[in-house]
Amino acid sequence: MPFTAADDRYESIDYARVGRSGLKLPKISLGIWNNFGYDRPLDTQRAIIRRAFDLGVTHVDIANNYGPPPGSAESNFGTIFAQDLAPYRDELIVSSKAGYTMWEGPYQDLGSRKYLLSSLDASLKRTGLDYFDIFYSHRPDPGTPIEETMGALASAVYSGKALYVGVSNYSPEQTRAAEAALAVHNVPLTIHQPRYNMFDRHIEDGLFPVLDDLGMGSIVFSPLAQGLLTDRYLEGIPSDSRAANSPFLGASNITDEYLGRVRGLNSIAQSRGQSVAQLALSWVLRIPQVTSALIGASSVAQLENNLAALDFDNLTDDEITAIDEFAVDRTGART
Repeated sequence: MPFTAADDRYESIDYARVGRSGLKLPKISLGIWNNFGYDRPLDTQRAIIRRAFDLGVTHVDIANNYGPPPGSAESNFGTIFAQDLAPYRDELIVSSKAGYTMWEGPYQDLGSRKYLLSSLDASLKRTGLDYFDIFYSHRPDPGTPIEETMGALASAVYSGKALYVGVSNYSPEQTRAAEAALAVHNVPLTIHQPRYNMFDRHIEDGLFPVLDDLGMGSIVFSPLAQGLLTDRYLEGIPSDSRAANSPFLGASNITDEYLGRVRGLNSIAQSRGQSVAQLALSWVLRIPQVTSALIGASSVAQLENNLAALDFDNLTDDEITAIDEFAVDRTGART
């Protein structure tokens, strides 16, 4: 049956302006990093994306290397888009990125003009889109002049293949340099995508004031610390969990120190009637410079649970103070 979006899809979620731009994003966006490759059933992916859109999640975030294998998340999204979402293209924000390894040879990662623009074309072909709403430089390239990298992003805008451009994983100083390099082309640097969560607070040391100064917004990834900021590991390491199976998270992350802190956060969450994951999302969204929090989902139920974080009151000053005892940078990090 053809997909028809829910009539009330814009009634259950708030949207925030990205810095001083005209672009708005839902307060929670859907990222398709780990659960949308060829190793997962397409029907499950389709159900998650359709349900997200029905709940007002208009922004889907991809990158060229998402999978596994690299490129498969874009291809799967393209299939789902063609089947279900093409009639709603003007209601969607779809972003992609380039910066990590994609193919063989010397032109397959980082920030050269050659790589960024060829990757952009390949990503558009895989998704079946005419343009991306946002196209990012996924990481800084110390071997390429920032003027070249940002010049490539400007070309993406002038060619009509991207409406807005952003950076991800850039330091405050690199962000200022990127903004200045784009300004030469009269193209604004609209958005930054950094990692931020209760256990990874490094961007508090300088990035937020830079975003204010430059009129940028941000969308933070890994707000749940790849599952560490959930109740998933309170009673051990399940065999189907990331800590048991993911190359990015392992059993060595589940330390006694980590467990003590997540139990403390769980107590605060329960006092608010929330899950740990919902508390973690409320916490990142307390920052005015955070336009949106980027979540993944392996099921419709997980998606709905995380989106329910928006149904709770904002954190009070006393609750934020209580959280700070347990929201310690580098908790659960591998040494």
